Formats: sequence, structure tokens, C-alpha cells
Amino acid sequence: MTDLTMPPLGPVVRREDIPRAHRVVVKVGSSSISGANVGQIDPLVDALAAAYGRGTEVVLVSSGAISTGFPFLGIDTRPEDLATQQAAAATGQNVLMFRYQQSLERHRIVAAQILLTAGDLQNPTHRVNAQRAMDRLLALRVLPIVNENDTVATHEIRFGDNDRLAALVARLLEADLLVLLSDVDALYTKPPELPGAERIDEVPFGDELAGVTFGSVGRAGVGTGGAGTKVAAARLAAEAGTSVLVTATSLVGRALAGDAIGTWFGAAPRA
Repeated sequence: MTDLTMPPLGPVVRREDIPRAHRVVVKVGSSSISGANVGQIDPLVDALAAAYGRGTEVVLVSSGAISTGFPFLGIDTRPEDLATQQAAAATGQNVLMFRYQQSLERHRIVAAQILLTAGDLQNPTHRVNAQRAMDRLLALRVLPIVNENDTVATHEIRFGDNDRLAALVARLLEADLLVLLSDVDALYTKPPELPGAERIDEVPFGDELAGVTFGSVGRAGVGTGGAGTKVAAARLAAEAGTSVLVTATSLVGRALAGDAIGTWFGAAPRA
């Protein structure tokens, strides 16, 4: 139920505006919700449910199908061959959705599975169908959970990550905010484990981040993304008028409450 004491939902131009966002896309990476970190699903769901309870429309873009499938196939690390990656994705997607729905039931929220490829969002017919379906699900107060269709999206499995997909979904749905979650609390001027690394608090729209060196984000052998993919995705969303926050999965509750955490990407003004 929407809290009637909350200010009206509207655009998000600062962190403080996040609690009153109308539509939010949250992306979580494989390393944050699989293996030893599977216990982070419940706190993630709690944070999404809190935003949902304020009346915000929430879309979750979740990686993790391949890594979730590993133990069911007797695999410890990410396989090299494409067929085994596809088999792990097909197995793990079912388990991943079960885990999300099981957690969401505590809040009486129903999830809907949507499997896309970046190519789907480049095809006009597929793009319109995806937009219409997600708009309708949100109107029905259902939580869409989007993932790359890993059994057919060979390019994503080999080279990419869902950060770009999340940015494309945010653009498609004209989201007010995109939250990109990983294992690190923010972006840094160099890999955070290196001496002299400084947290980047805010990236104004158009800032090229000159002199910044990005390392990888996520557990080795599990995720495929990194800080560089998050910056590219953040810029893609920001160009379309969607503000972006990059932070850690463990801080998602604070992020959606508007606390001063993570790295904030300012968005271009919408026409």
C-alpha cells in the first residue's frame, strides 16, 4: 500500500529524490546473489519491497542464471565452452526465479520473468512488445525480473554483462533512476584495493572521468562485468534522462532510501 504521507512521485535529480521516484530499474550482478552470497537475495528483496510499498514501480534486472546453475551441473567455476554455459543458464534460471519468488512471497509480491537479449531491444517489434508487457505488469503491481536470455545470447555470455541491458531497459521504460549493484560500494579513481584510490561521489553529466582507471568488479570466475561496464551503462542511461547510482548490493536498502552513498551519475535534462 502506498504511504500517503510520502511526497508525490516525480523525477529524480538528486539522491534525496530517490524515495519519491516513480519508476526505478535495479540491476544486480551474478557474484552478489549466487554461491556464498545467495543470502543477499532476501535483503535485496526487502529493499525492493520497501520502494514498492511507497508506490514506486520497480523492475529488477538480475544476472546469475549461469552461476546459479553451476552446482546443479557439478561445476565449480565458469565453464569455457558455450554449450555448458547455456546448459548452466537453462538450469539456473529456473532456480533463480524460484528463489526470488520465495523471498517476495514474504511481502505478497508476485514476480514475472522476462528474458531478453540486447538484440530484442534493437528490433522495433520486439522492443514495443517488451515495453508493452512491462508497462502492463507494472500497472498490475507485478515485479518484472529481467535477465539476458543466456541460452541464445551468445555475445552476452562471451563478452558482455547485464549492465548494458539494464541501461537499455531503463531507457525503454523511461525510468527515473537506474541502480547498478555490485560487490563494491562505489566507483573509485583506481581499483579500490590499490593505494591512493579515492571514491568518486558524483559524475556530472558529460564528465569523461579523465585519469580514472577501472578494474574488475565481482568474484573471479562468476560475473563478467566490471567498473568499466557500469560507467558505460550509466552514461547510456544518463543520456536518456535517467539518473544512475552505482553502489554495493549490501547497501541497496540505503541506496533506495536516498542516503549519501555510492557514485551518482547526473542525467541529461529530458525534453
